[in-house]
Amino acid sequence: MPYRLTKSIVFVGMMGAGKTAIGRALAEQLDVPFVDSDDEIEQAANLKISEIFEKFGEPFFREKEMQIVKRLVDGTLQVVATGGGAFCQADTQALIKDQATSIWLDADIETIWARVKGKSHRPLLLTKKPKKVLKTMMSERAVFYQQAEVHVKVGAENSIEVTTATVLKQLLKHGAIKETLA
Repeated sequence: MPYRLTKSIVFVGMMGAGKTAIGRALAEQLDVPFVDSDDEIEQAANLKISEIFEKFGEPFFREKEMQIVKRLVDGTLQVVATGGGAFCQADTQALIKDQATSIWLDADIETIWARVKGKSHRPLLLTKKPKKVLKTMMSERAVFYQQAEVHVKVGAENSIEVTTATVLKQLLKHGAIKETLA
């Protein structure tokens, strides 16, 4: 059944929660563009996220991230995946809440850890105790993610298709998408 977006959809949540995979699948079902804010930041800077963190630091990255998110939610209706820390920044969160519908993909620590361990492109986890850092980040960020309009639990046992179907149902219930009679 065809759907129509009422606002752009923005996925928030921890790294490894599935924002990009589910975002792509949802965009395909809704027949709208999909954009990953981290990809857009890398393209604009002509640097990898890890290089931006290393050369300029996290505050600089967050400023650029907000500028990119502003561009992504201001105009074309689309599905956007944000980086894990984006929704934790007051200005970025306010912008998303004003211009889009936010969805928190809430995955448990073991699911996330299985997806991110050993990945060199996660600059905040390049420490001696990355799982401990991940647990701390999850704990600190949950208060921000809970402010998203739609909350979907994600587990390792759920396929992309199952999670996307759950997201679609929640968005219909929320009113962020409407069914059309096409």
